[in-house]
Amino acid sequence: MKKNLYLYLFVFALLLVIFQFVNSKNIIEKYETDINRLKDSTEELQGQITRLEDENLDLLYFNLENNDDALTYFERSGYDTSELIPFLKDELYKLNEVKGEHPLVPYASMTDNPMMINKVRLLNHKWIIADFSDGEYWGEMLLTYEITEEKKLKFKVAESLLYPPQN
Repeated sequence: MKKNLYLYLFVFALLLVIFQFVNSKNIIEKYETDINRLKDSTEELQGQITRLEDENLDLLYFNLENNDDALTYFERSGYDTSELIPFLKDELYKLNEVKGEHPLVPYASMTDNPMMINKVRLLNHKWIIADFSDGEYWGEMLLTYEITEEKKLKFKVAESLLYPPQN
């Protein structure tokens, strides 16, 4: 009887060890699969990050804040560029408050709303590109600007376009 009991205990222990081995092996395989999947996902996301960084650098190319030659031009003239860049943008946005037609937008509003400058990008020390709209019609314009010797800011519309309405 004692001999059979030891045999049963031995078989039970052997089955328990086999069960533990198979279960552990399945868990390890699952972890390895998850790790490989996460590594692939990480590599894909790293590739997307690199692509977005390159795209961001391309977008920053025509930007006064990243144009060393244009910044040097202003610094040689005695301007603090950290104050000048916001000043230029603010002066353009202040023109939105003028009563009547906008002094720079070469198109009259075709709705009850006035034409207003929405977005501005300073390209360099001479050019600005601006987006304008009246809420329904919109367009873009290329502006030239200069700061006179009397420290006055002058804007001039070089080119402009009005997009056709999209229904």
